Amino acid sequence: MGFARTCSVALVGVEGVVVEVQADLEPGVAAFTLVGLPDKSLSESRDRVRAAVVNSGADWPQKKLTVGLSPASVPKGGSGFDLAVACAVLSAAERIDPRVIADIVMIGELGLDGRVRPVRGVLPAVLAAAEAGYDQVVVPECAAAEASLVPGISVLGVRSLRQLIAALADEPVPEEEPDEQGRPDPLLAGLRMPGTGAATGMHSMGATHHDQGHDLSDVVGQLSARTAVEVSAAGGHHLFLEGPPGAGKTMLAERLPAVLPALSREESLEVTAVHSVAGLLPAGKPLVDAAPYCAPHHSATMQALVGGGQGIARPGAVSLSHRGVLFLDEAPEFRSQALDALRQPLESGHVVIARSAGVVRFPAKFLMVLAANPCPCGRFSQRDSLCECPPAVIRRYQSRLSGPLLDRVDLRVEVEPVTRSELTAVGARGESTRTVADRVRAARERSTARLAGTPWRTNSEVPGRELRSRWHAEPGAMDEAERGLERGALTARGLDRVLRVAWTVADLCGHDRPGAVDVALALQLRTGVPRGVPMMIGALT
Repeated sequence: MGFARTCSVALVGVEGVVVEVQADLEPGVAAFTLVGLPDKSLSESRDRVRAAVVNSGADWPQKKLTVGLSPASVPKGGSGFDLAVACAVLSAAERIDPRVIADIVMIGELGLDGRVRPVRGVLPAVLAAAEAGYDQVVVPECAAAEASLVPGISVLGVRSLRQLIAALADEPVPEEEPDEQGRPDPLLAGLRMPGTGAATGMHSMGATHHDQGHDLSDVVGQLSARTAVEVSAAGGHHLFLEGPPGAGKTMLAERLPAVLPALSREESLEVTAVHSVAGLLPAGKPLVDAAPYCAPHHSATMQALVGGGQGIARPGAVSLSHRGVLFLDEAPEFRSQALDALRQPLESGHVVIARSAGVVRFPAKFLMVLAANPCPCGRFSQRDSLCECPPAVIRRYQSRLSGPLLDRVDLRVEVEPVTRSELTAVGARGESTRTVADRVRAARERSTARLAGTPWRTNSEVPGRELRSRWHAEPGAMDEAERGLERGALTARGLDRVLRVAWTVADLCGHDRPGAVDVALALQLRTGVPRGVPMMIGALT
């Protein structure tokens, strides 16, 4: 009789639970039983593991084999347990010393030929292992760079089960050809496993934050919209752009992520964990260090936006845009149910999804940008009569965006068509992304210093009661906004949002407190009614 154990990780959303993988061999009719609440894909590991062990040159024990996954009450799924199951079985059969693998966390799928295949969610799995006190992990070679992002963890990246058996048994490690499907990444070539001759896949990454292919200077005219983009980035305010086709709404939204400050180390790990679970990490770049940008098509379902799917739920667009930008182009064309489902994550910064297989929680703190045409044909305007849509059709089209959703949007800007003179003017290029990003970064630093010691990081997160009691505007600066509240032009929530935007404008301009001009610009960006103030932040500094 033989017994051995090792560890792996079960993922529930982006949170991991360390699972002890136990293997027990007893005399009797050869059989392989897997217990511990496995799903179908995990149950199929019995055949994968047996074939991988045999094709790796090891003997499969011809005894009664039971593999248990503990704790048994946690649902377990996926193929990432294959590596741990194989090593536990071989250790119970005395091919590997059981003491060697007892405190190692193993993550990886096995092919029938014994190759170790990548799986989703390596980063959150390794983070869970580190939090549980483990300091050694084994992962597929192509995922070693991702796993090595976790500090204090010793990472062993392997290409095949043969390599792992040799490394654990202190034998010469055989050479293996790289994966035919393009793994490992060429950037990982030449790096070695500690104490062996196999590659680890560990390296450091560096990337520029600004996207040189999308610069704000490409946008012609649109001073109001450009100002709104800058204010949105500086204060984390949601943005609604309305205008005819071709006016530049999509161009502005695509350039917003490059204006946002670079992600901190903690934020990068959060974003990378979500993208790892979704299987969307860019090739050769294990760490997402720039604000993500997600632009789902208007035919996307509610599950595609907020997350869902069969079994354990997968992250949706709101989580894939965590710490970045969620752009909903042609917003009125989205299903009303899908749009209204955004209201909860907009307020809480996360989304909770309940399924029969369990409840998962995904982070969803994103910057939402809505873009819409003024009518179905896109030519409706107060200044001309090119639109042929009946008034009832226009009202029905514009009402597809519900009031409660729009009430959570701080900035609402009308994007006018570009004129011929603006398009053909020589030297009419606006400020570059780098110039605007520098102002945004400085504004974020001011707000961070002001909000130090509080749970909030940006002006958009500060509750209205705190703004009114702790951070006041200059005397008389809010008079016009308060009159709008008395006339019914602003709700109480709208007044608080005007004050938040005014603080962001003041931070961009370097003012100690919002003045009358800052509040006037905030009112114009909120209501769209001209207030006679310059629409360029540079003119207010």
